[in-house]
Amino acid sequence: MISNHRTDDSFGGGMKEVTFEKALEKLEKIVEDLEGGDFSLDASLKKYEEGVKLARFCREKLGKARQKIESLTKDKEGKFVIKDFEEGTEKE
Repeated sequence: MISNHRTDDSFGGGMKEVTFEKALEKLEKIVEDLEGGDFSLDASLKKYEEGVKLARFCREKLGKARQKIESLTKDKEGKFVIKDFEEGTEKE
């Protein structure tokens, strides 16, 4: 079972549970804020650093989810292939 939660204070606000969805929502807000250009250089850098942490967290969660939904099977020739859970496509 994939845990969508992380207890961490690197996202601000002290120790709290962070879900993938909340991290992505916060990352989208940071991008929107930075695109607006209404922050000082220092404030923009802080937001950028927080965004990088959130992006890494989200990438890690997506990677773990992908590993969970791929299964290793044998094809007709007996070779091992990775079969994607959703698509049912094979990779060598």
